[in-house]
Order: sequence, then structure tokens, then C-alpha cells
Amino acid sequence: MTTMARITTTTVAEGRARAEAEAPAQAKAGGPGQVAPPLESPKRESEIRRHELAGFLRSRRARITPEQVGLPRGRRRRTPGLRREEIAQLSAVGVTWYTWLEQARDIQVSVQVLDALARTLLLDSSERAHLFQLAGAIDPSPAASCQTVTPALRLMLEKLEPLPACIQNSRYDILAYNRTYGRLLCDLDTVAPEDRNCMVLICTNEQWRKSFVFLEDTIRLMAAKFRGSMAGHLGEPAWELLLKRLEDESPEFREAWQLHEVVGTRSKTKYFRNAHVGPLSLVHTDLWLGPDQGARLVTYTPADEESRERLDRLQELAPAVAS
Repeated sequence: MTTMARITTTTVAEGRARAEAEAPAQAKAGGPGQVAPPLESPKRESEIRRHELAGFLRSRRARITPEQVGLPRGRRRRTPGLRREEIAQLSAVGVTWYTWLEQARDIQVSVQVLDALARTLLLDSSERAHLFQLAGAIDPSPAASCQTVTPALRLMLEKLEPLPACIQNSRYDILAYNRTYGRLLCDLDTVAPEDRNCMVLICTNEQWRKSFVFLEDTIRLMAAKFRGSMAGHLGEPAWELLLKRLEDESPEFREAWQLHEVVGTRSKTKYFRNAHVGPLSLVHTDLWLGPDQGARLVTYTPADEESRERLDRLQELAPAVAS
């Protein structure tokens, strides 16, 4: 190779190297022909969310009195509302971890923890939605994730009265119901939307539980049906969250769950003690709304003439506006 060729080759190589080295700097500085990428944007957005979440948690904590959550006030309480350690204890999370959350530290928050915090802080549906949005998480509660109940389905529920009827999904969330169903087992209108779940109600709602003549057998049967339904949803947060809640709050469910029993859906006669009209014998029927056995229309028809008359009276007692 000649001297001129070597010089030319070296010059080209050096020029290419300098160009490659300068390109990132030009891009970062917004050089000629380049637009600076928003490298800080996602990080900045995450930081803003964390600070908003921290402020929201502090404000909700400050408004709750110890008496509202069953704690003694004590003499030496300077903090307005609850202390951080009290929120952590009631939510079953570590004090240090919750403190970091209120300090806007960059930590991961599970939907289970967010659900526990929402309950401890006595958040309403709008505040709960805001909490999950700030945390960048999807709320698995039925109030947030249920499919849309169409006007046609609501009209169907209304026209079925005085027969009690509701629409449930495979997780036993009650998505909509008519007036008679709303007074069949408890005053369902007073139950928070996130608690309108047949599994939760049979395990935790005293009025609902008193309405079942054979409570122990019903819990065992429903645990077996729930296990069968959950097989198609293993690992899904909403199902795992519901299962954990049932195991934590109901010894009866825990005992039934450990039996590993599974049963399918079938029609059967159920016996209730209604607080307004007395004993009822009703035939339970499921009508599936789609091919995947997800949402279904649940109806109760009277098994005898006495129950038919009592359902008529129950409809008269129900409020004029359906769910």
C-alpha cells in the first residue's frame, strides 16, 4: 500500500470514529437534525405519582379517628388521625415499608397491599380508584373490573320481579340485581360494591349468614364450587386476592377449602329465613350469558305456593329503585 493510500485510509477511519463518538452527544444536546429524546419523562412521571400517592395516604390517615377502627385513643396522642404504625398493623404490612410508602420511596406495591390499605383507610369507591391509579395498578375488585351490564339485562332483571334475580360472574361477584334479590338475604344496597360477592357475604356478613337454614353445608358447597371455578383462573390477581381474604377472615372457609372438594353448577332447592317475610323455599337456577360460562343470570323461583306469596310481599317491601 502506498503512503498516500495509508494516509487516506487512516483519515477516513479517524473521521468515522469521531462522527460515531459525537453522534450521541449531538442527540443528547439536540444537535443538528436530532431531537433530544425524553429520557427523563418516565422517571419523572413515576416520581410525581409516588409523591401524589404519599400525600394522598397521609391525608387519608389524618382524617381517621382511632375509634373508627376500634382502637383506643389514649392520652398522649399528638398525631391527627391514626399513626403510621397503626395503619401498618391494621393493613398487615411492615411499619418501615409503610413509612417508605408515605415518603414516596421507589418501592413496589402489590394489589393485595393496596386493597388492604383501601379497607384500613375506609376509602370510598372514588378514593379507592384514585389509590390504584396513583400506584399504577389495576383494581381487581368487582366494582372496578366487572363487565358492563347492559340496559337490556337490567330490564330483564326488573321484569323478572317478584322473582329474585341477579347477574354474577364466575368469581361470584354480584354485578347487578333486582329489588327482590336486594332484600332476599340482606339489605344489599347497604353493602359496599367491593364486598358484593357471594363468597365474601356467606363468610363475613352476619345478616346474609343468618338467612341460610343450612349455613355450614352451604359454605362447604360454595367452597367446592369456587375451587372448580378458580381452576381456570390460577395466578390471576383478583382470584388470588379473594382467596386470601376468605382464608384470612373465615375459619369455616379455611376448613372447607382444605378438603379440596370440587362440584359443578346445578339447580337445587334452597331454604332461606328472610328477615321480612319468613321462611322461603326457592329453586336456584343459573342461566349462562355467554359460551365461556363467565357471567350468568341467577334466578330463584318459588318451590311452593307459600313461598310464592311471600315473594310477592317481599317485592312490595323493596325500594322502588333497582340496583
